[in-house]
Amino acid sequence: MAYNPENIFAKILRGEIPCKKVYESAHALAFYDINPAAKVHVLVIPKGAYVSFQDFSEKASSDEIADLIRAVGAVAKQLDIVADGYRVLSNAGANGGQEVPHFHVHLFGGQRLGAMLARA
Repeated sequence: MAYNPENIFAKILRGEIPCKKVYESAHALAFYDINPAAKVHVLVIPKGAYVSFQDFSEKASSDEIADLIRAVGAVAKQLDIVADGYRVLSNAGANGGQEVPHFHVHLFGGQRLGAMLARA
């Protein structure tokens, strides 16, 4: 999957599409998912043009990587889901179910989430 600068997250970062912002830092933006799969469902994205976790881990600077990880922790704390638990998920590629070609992390919480994957 190649990076497409016209993807929805790139448009959100450019301010072309609004979002319900939860958190913003130098290298990351967090906002509520428009089609939530849990009581709390926030997307955390890097501000750089990375298509997947692999792309991000290989090309992002140490500052970008650290900032994104800290953003996930800060959002979990801000939304008060740390004590009861939460899930962090990133889909990569077609088999992983990635829909938007911009690396992003889903943060789920606020309820019991159940099994990570359906059993085969």
